[in-house]
Amino acid sequence: MLSLDIVAMVMVFISVFIVMKTIFEDEEQYKAQEVLENQDKIEASKKNGIVLRYSRPFFRRYIVPAISQMKIKKKNQDRYKRPLANAGLIDILTPNDFLAFKLFLILGFPVIFLILRTFLEETWPLSLIPALAICGFFYPDIWIRGVIRKRNKEILQGFPFIVDMLALSIEAGLDFVAAMQKIIDKSPANPIVDEFKTLIKESKVGASRVEVLRNLSWRVDLSVMASFCATLIAADSVGASIGPILKVLSGEVRNKRSSQVEKEGAQAASKMLLPMIFLVVPAVFLVIAAPLAIEAITSSK
Repeated sequence: MLSLDIVAMVMVFISVFIVMKTIFEDEEQYKAQEVLENQDKIEASKKNGIVLRYSRPFFRRYIVPAISQMKIKKKNQDRYKRPLANAGLIDILTPNDFLAFKLFLILGFPVIFLILRTFLEETWPLSLIPALAICGFFYPDIWIRGVIRKRNKEILQGFPFIVDMLALSIEAGLDFVAAMQKIIDKSPANPIVDEFKTLIKESKVGASRVEVLRNLSWRVDLSVMASFCATLIAADSVGASIGPILKVLSGEVRNKRSSQVEKEGAQAASKMLLPMIFLVVPAVFLVIAAPLAIEAITSSK
């Protein structure tokens, strides 16, 4: 009887050893492939939030392969493509990666909740788990909208200067691509420079100016960028000089930015109204009324 127990334990040990050995060998091969092929993507993902930074290795490793084998409709995949491009993440996350990110957080948020609940010895209700799973699924959508807003704001702030530089470079005798390359070399890192780098890469692989400008307008969902690209496409179709056109466009962009700032200032006043009503006014009323109330109470005695 004892020998049978020993044999069973040995067989279990061998089975566990084989399974773990296979997992670790596969994991080492996967990590080596990630380092060789996606080092730039890994480094870039670290700059886009702590949730993406620490969850990316897991959903890339375990969920993306499963999604790649599923028969998902192309329209369901493509609906994440433009938001990723608008956020500047098209080179970091594919639509399948983004869908895997959403599915991973359905389990990730409840697991983190349970870990914190156990570690902190709290009595948080387990009924929160379904709500956390729903939040995990929609969190990437909320996060990417915030990234898009931040990126568009940075583009709008730096766009007039970039257009001026582009106009001066073209009037100095450089062609369109060379002028953009000059801007890339002289400007600090910002989203517009990244988009111009992508534009030059597309030009070098044989895309026409019209195609690269349309792609630029598609990647940056801003009216000023759409106007910029449409103006350059129209000028290219009739063979007009784009230097004077860019100067006029730069003035329009500055006016657009000024109107945007005025709009945000007007919205700030209305946003401050509710905090003032519910926080500032009661405090002022308390400061004024408290001495009067105390005086009335003491005088009545």
